[in-house]
Amino acid sequence: MTDPAGFLHIPRRPAPPRPPGERVGDWDEVHAGQPLLPVVSAQARRCMDCGVPFCHGGCPLGNLIPEWNVYAAHGDWATAAERLHATNNFPDFTGRLCPAPCEDSCVLALTGDPVTIKNVEQAVADQAWARGYVRPLRPGKVSGQSVAVVGSGPAGLAAAQQLTRAGHAVTVFERDDRVGGLLRYGIPDFKMSKKRLQARIAQMEQEGTRFRPGCDVGGSVDAAGMRAEFDAVVVATGATVPRDLHCQGRELGGIHHAMEYLTAANRSTPSCPVPALLSARGKDVVVIGGGDTGSDCLGTALRQDARSVVQMDVHPRPARDRPSDEPWPLVHPHVFRTSHAHEEAWDRDGSDPRAFSSAIVRFVGDPSGRVEALVLSKVEPGSRIPLPGTTRELPVHLVLLALGFRGPCQTPGLVGPLGLSADADGTFARTPGFAALGPPSAPHPEEGASTGVFIAGDAGRGPSLVVWAIAEGRAAAAATDRYLRGATELPEPIRATDRSLI
Repeated sequence: MTDPAGFLHIPRRPAPPRPPGERVGDWDEVHAGQPLLPVVSAQARRCMDCGVPFCHGGCPLGNLIPEWNVYAAHGDWATAAERLHATNNFPDFTGRLCPAPCEDSCVLALTGDPVTIKNVEQAVADQAWARGYVRPLRPGKVSGQSVAVVGSGPAGLAAAQQLTRAGHAVTVFERDDRVGGLLRYGIPDFKMSKKRLQARIAQMEQEGTRFRPGCDVGGSVDAAGMRAEFDAVVVATGATVPRDLHCQGRELGGIHHAMEYLTAANRSTPSCPVPALLSARGKDVVVIGGGDTGSDCLGTALRQDARSVVQMDVHPRPARDRPSDEPWPLVHPHVFRTSHAHEEAWDRDGSDPRAFSSAIVRFVGDPSGRVEALVLSKVEPGSRIPLPGTTRELPVHLVLLALGFRGPCQTPGLVGPLGLSADADGTFARTPGFAALGPPSAPHPEEGASTGVFIAGDAGRGPSLVVWAIAEGRAAAAATDRYLRGATELPEPIRATDRSLI
């Protein structure tokens, strides 16, 4: 185990990011080039190796956190990497993108500061690559059966890798021109370099997974023909339909959905820059939405040298401490958090860019039909009712709607041939058996058992975390393998789709 009294004499110290003024001038990762290992090894010693490790329950993947904390504390990166990859296909993704609900479930969080689990995970994953521990794992024997995976986001990639390693012939269909889904076009490089995504795709190709980008199943690719060609199908299309804002002036030019903006930035190259209409350079920018996507828009706008950026959030500013109705360790609490992008805005402008308890009243356009201002007001907590006397006007040239997503695109050419249907939340419906809680050996009606079509990730769960997407991909792979073989040896990290656990 680690130091039994480490948590008593070692204070929490997150791995230091690069200075805000430095990193906002480039697109490199916020921790790029920083000396993480000495800090991380010391922080791993704070882990108490609890008899009941609640961090396991806080992690949708059931990561063996105390185990790899011990090895990281002693510098045994090979064993730490082996234990980390035992439950997580892509810890280099989650170590950068996951909001770390495991830390909120750490026993130390009851009365103090939790272990910096996310930093340890990132360091272990990076050391695994740097030291050559990450290798292709080709199956020992082939099954002679084939699986199509529709969608190449984290859920689709996890399902594909698990099924390939189980010996099935797996082909991943991706409608975009390049593989990766939101990992490719929704996540800015300063959060995770595309080189890390490319490295995992190369690993999967060496293992035997085939990728077919530019293939829109239900569009350019006939879904019925694809279903007939493969023994099973995993649908992992994500939840890509954005929520919209309905108010006066919404039709004006210069108002865009966040993914439209982030995709343009992620596609940008020196020879193909961001279109002027979608660039924040020299503009007053307002981001509507207080979540991670809004923060990504904020960081991107700062790097594009926006004149000013405001991030609006209709919710009141959260408290810094866990609310009493979100008890430890069951819920990832809604508390006040500051992202790297918020730090960068503060460093540049000297103030927090967020406007809490604020809602749009209307947009104001110029004679050419483009937005030039917005009228906002403070609202009653828990409502969108404007408070009298709080209305004000902000100049704006670019508005980014980061309001989340409603669910997957219900493309008729995909839904009909694969027998899909929408549930009340707008996601693809799944059988009650998939939502059954209990050990994997418990008898249950298996999702897709009669059709061979399985749903994974945001397409069935709704908009969620990257860690949930990977967990669902692994669970869907186990269900698919059981359908094909009658039994499976693949691990099943989750048996639930309960959104209350997010």
